[in-house]
Amino acid sequence: MGIGLTEGILIAAIAMLLFGGKKIPQLGRTLGESIKGFKEGMKHEPKDSADEIEKKLEDKNEKKS
Repeated sequence: MGIGLTEGILIAAIAMLLFGGKKIPQLGRTLGESIKGFKEGMKHEPKDSADEIEKKLEDKNEKKS
């Protein structure tokens, strides 16, 4: 299953009607950059986990007391 040639052409035609020919490349570029940024963000794990942050905050509060 998936999008066949006919469906792809129909979607492209509707997009051309909605956005116009000049906006389509800009929309595609923006979508591609967004997907690339999302994938890069998913690759990098956060440096501190929530448990580590909570322990650091507890330690700071204990030192102040």
